[in-house]
This record gives sequence, C-alpha cells and structure tokens, in this order.
Amino acid sequence: MRQQLKVIQYGLGPIGAAAARLIVERPDLALVGGVDVDPAKVGFDVGTIIGLDHPLGIKVVERLAQVEAEADVVLHTTSSYFDLFKTQLIEILEAGLDVVSTSEELSFPWLAHPEDAAEIDAVAQLTGQTVLGTGVNPGFLMDALPLFLTAISQRVDRIAMTRVVNASLRRGPFQAKIGAGMTVDDFNTKMAAGRMGHVGLPESVGMVFATLGHTLVKYETDVKPIVAEELVKTAYFEVQPGQVRGLKQVARGYTESGEFMTLTFIAALDEPNEGDTVRLYGRPDLEVKLQGTNGDIATVAIAVNALRRVHEAAPGLVTMRDIPMVTV
Repeated sequence: MRQQLKVIQYGLGPIGAAAARLIVERPDLALVGGVDVDPAKVGFDVGTIIGLDHPLGIKVVERLAQVEAEADVVLHTTSSYFDLFKTQLIEILEAGLDVVSTSEELSFPWLAHPEDAAEIDAVAQLTGQTVLGTGVNPGFLMDALPLFLTAISQRVDRIAMTRVVNASLRRGPFQAKIGAGMTVDDFNTKMAAGRMGHVGLPESVGMVFATLGHTLVKYETDVKPIVAEELVKTAYFEVQPGQVRGLKQVARGYTESGEFMTLTFIAALDEPNEGDTVRLYGRPDLEVKLQGTNGDIATVAIAVNALRRVHEAAPGLVTMRDIPMVTV
C-alpha cells in the first residue's frame, strides 16, 4: 500500500469539485482542505459543496493560509490565464506545497509566457517544490500522446491531430467558452479580446517542437464560429438558428522546411462524429483514433493521477514530458 498523500483542492468549480470527489474515492489520497473565493461556498462543508451525500468535516476557506491541516500537494483548478493564476501558484509554492494545475497556459509556458515561466520555476526551485500544468488538452491529446507515439517511428515528417467534441455533453462553463448562444458578431469580438475559445494550442505546439528539437519559425492560428441551422438546447443554453453553437480552431507550427504540426479543435453543441485522431506521417505513417474521451472526466483523471508523480519529482516547473509516465 502506497503512503497516503494529503491533498488540498484549490478551486471548487465543476472541475475542482469533480477532482475532489475522485480524491475522496482514492485510498492512496486524502482530501484535507478546500479553497475557493466564492462567498456562496466559503464556510460550508467541502462534502456538501462537491456534491457528496455526507459531510467531510472540512470547511471551505477563502485563502490557502486558512487551511489548518498539513498537506503534501495542492490540486489547483481555477483559471486558464497566467495573469489570473500566477500569484495563486506562488502562494502555494511558498507555503511549501507541490502543485498540479489544470491551467492551460502553464502546460508549456516557455513559448508564450517565458518571463512568467522563469519566475514560477525560480520560486519552485527556491522553495524545493514542484509544479506541473496538465489536463486532457493541453497535457495529453495534442502533445504528450503524439510525442509518445513517435517512440515507434523511425522518422516523423509531420504531425496532425484532430479533436471533435460534442459540447452538449460538457459542463456549462465549457459551453460558454466556445461561444454557445452568441451572435456571430459577438463571437468575433470576444475572440479578438483573447478570453474565449480553446486555450492551449500554442502550448501543445511548443512542447512538441521543443521535445523533438525543432525550431518553431512560425506559428499561426485561425478560429471560426460554427453556426446553428436549427434550434439547439442543452441544460445551460438555448441556441437559435443563426446563433453560434461552437467553434473550429486550427493551429499550425512551421519549421524552416514548412508546416510540421497541424492541430484542429472542433467543439460545438450537438456535434456529430465526436472523437480524437492522431496522425504521424513518416516511417511508418501512423493513425490512432480514440473514442469516448470525455474532456471533463479525462482532465480530472490526469490531474489526480499526476499528484504522486509531481510529489516525487525534482523541484521546479515541469511538464508532462519531464515526469515519469502518469498512470491510474
């Protein structure tokens, strides 16, 4: 029996609550604290907030410093963006705790956020702690998985990954993030502001290029709305014909020889043909298809499963390419 890790759940939104429930289920993990700034949650029992039918005897607190129990590691599930989560990570590291975060921009930040990455790494090194950004995407489908598949390739000339998500099966915040129910004009305005859509494509490209030793000479991305042709209803949105029901994002990374990596992300309400396809072109050509990858379930799984790997890793800011294989 492995020694039980004591975990604080930092962020109790839909993903954080699901992660906390999984931690409670796992005999090798112990949930010892819950942190959230929402005044509707602070002071209530964590078990109640995460949807259990019994209390856990742990109150939700507003700040990490208010957690009274000793802990080993924090599972951090708050924001996608560095300007919103960086101070939280520094707070966790300076408290002497390792951290696994689902913040997408942390998964491989040296391309888009090199100064922030250097600061986080420096704090982790100084405090002797480890910090990892991971999730199903980025963190697995569009970066770690294609990289692992190159192990059985003699030569890789190009990589293409396509993910198709039926967003009707996902949580409300995800449906909102892909523009569900917006007009096309509002969608384009929000996308231009940079706070909507899938986050993580630059990070996935950066991880693959850096790991394979390629120089990224150009990165480009394109986002288009997917418009409803008929009424679409979910538990969270009612989308009229002509309104946005999702999006298609395509990212391309180029070496000096041309386009090396193409990532296509499609997420929309009532989207058919859900699934994930990885293609490696080279010697040999490879194609791997996955069915049933529910992003919410998978994100919770990989974050919880990574807790022990991160706690055992050397100090610093690490990525999925730096730690031993994550398993259940």
